Amino acid sequence: MKSKNISGAKAVMESLIAEQVDTIFGYPGGAIMPIYDALYDYKDQIKHILVRHEQGAAHAAEGYARTSGKTGVCFATSGPGATNLITGIADAMLDSVPLVCITGQVASHLVGTDAFQEVDVIGITSSITKWNYQITKREEIDSIIHQAFNIAQSGRPGPVVIDVTKDAQLNLFSYQEKRTKKFNHSKKRLNKSTLDSIARLINQAERPLILAGHGILIANAETELKKFVEKTDIPVACTLHGLTSIPVDHPNYVGMLGMHGNYAPNVLTNQADVIIAIGMRFDDRVTSDTQTYAKQAKIIHIDIDASEFDKNVKTKLTLQADAKEALTNLFPLINKAQHSAWLEKFRQLYDQEHLQVITSDINRPDTQTVSMAEVIHQLSEITQGNAIIVADVGQHQMVTARYFKHTYPNHYLTSGGAGTMGFALPAAIGAKVANPDKEVIAVIGDGSFQMTLQELGTIMQENIPVKIIILNNHYLGMVRQWQELFFTKRYSFVNIDSPDFVALAKSYGIMGNTVIHKSDLKKSLQLLWKSKQAYLLEVKVVKETNVFPMIPTGAAVDEMRLE
Repeated sequence: MKSKNISGAKAVMESLIAEQVDTIFGYPGGAIMPIYDALYDYKDQIKHILVRHEQGAAHAAEGYARTSGKTGVCFATSGPGATNLITGIADAMLDSVPLVCITGQVASHLVGTDAFQEVDVIGITSSITKWNYQITKREEIDSIIHQAFNIAQSGRPGPVVIDVTKDAQLNLFSYQEKRTKKFNHSKKRLNKSTLDSIARLINQAERPLILAGHGILIANAETELKKFVEKTDIPVACTLHGLTSIPVDHPNYVGMLGMHGNYAPNVLTNQADVIIAIGMRFDDRVTSDTQTYAKQAKIIHIDIDASEFDKNVKTKLTLQADAKEALTNLFPLINKAQHSAWLEKFRQLYDQEHLQVITSDINRPDTQTVSMAEVIHQLSEITQGNAIIVADVGQHQMVTARYFKHTYPNHYLTSGGAGTMGFALPAAIGAKVANPDKEVIAVIGDGSFQMTLQELGTIMQENIPVKIIILNNHYLGMVRQWQELFFTKRYSFVNIDSPDFVALAKSYGIMGNTVIHKSDLKKSLQLLWKSKQAYLLEVKVVKETNVFPMIPTGAAVDEMRLE
């Protein structure tokens, strides 16, 4: 390829185009200004979304990545610009989301001098990235950016930070693309003996249980999982991030795992004789007390990241592979089976949960006040599950996970590992940019919304038709629930006042409405659903209500409380 004399900043843009980047979320500043100047010449090739805060850029890039299958890209300047990205980077690391975050840095001769807006970005992000690198020489730009995308996408995905000094951006040099546009990721052949041992254990199981995690979706293995389940007749429970890996109406789907998941899969975890964990990491929200977790079961752990094996839970067999590869190789080795008696136990416990919890949550005929569950249940009915739902963090997050009928892969996004309040609004923006033909609905609490509400400005400026539902209970609801149950109702700084959310939205040119009475709920949700533009619906929900079932901290999974 013929070389050309360009600045390092233009080399950054050329490298991003070579990686087929079409969207960047960012915020300009002094140390990254040369890159933004170069971006001016590439604005017909790459769309830039100006966020209102760099945290919003990282979360928007996450939403874009998780719903597009591409790597999300964000820009920030040095100092506070870079540090404002940190929450989003940490969120992406814990939830295995591929990001390439490019930050500007002071000139290389000023590094280490405490210059204006100088922060040690490499030191700060070392523990929350798969890889980070500071570019001080313009000649490194192409190869380093290519390596960044390769690392972000390969194996277990995650975020990468590239810090580019200002002199490396400004200096001219003879640029030549030095690499192929795509890496060929060679996969090691799976050990036949291990595959045979896993298949033998599954074939001999009387009470097997599949735990489906985010790795199913990352590997695009939904079809393979469905075929595997239908051949083996094994019940499937999903982690929070594993939701949508199998439709909720599938006869073998038995519910969500975890602290506020469904009763049956949590309780019966401690009765299963074989557990097949696929693309999940046995985090504490799933296992609760590891000393009492599934001690009777032989655990098979399948994951792309071998560092997760035996980290939290002792396994019988492990297989390092992505979910698609593992399920494809295991499929011919497993026997067609039937586990009707075992599945019936799940149905019986589901009926118990339905009687004691679900019915009262979604059908409250005795009052005009609205519950969170009623909102999500009706939203699910109106949309028929055909919407990308982006939930923030708190009670509404768990209610949305439980009561929306998740049907399509990668149509439920939330912050899992980090539990980041403020995630949903910018992530919904990213999801909508990546999926302009799909409806994207952010479900947010009144506390979470006020963390990143400034991104209404991004929606306004870019005319992004995101739908927003604020479930307003005038509390930091999940903290209040814990204070009620475990701190004798000592409500310490959890009641929160809010602005007029509808008036606020209108000030950004976004139409909206408030629902107070149950009789207005369905009509208002239909208005939101049919709107061709951004729309904000605030629903005043019951102030003091708790999300059940619940596993109290330190309890065993089979000690889940229904009330």
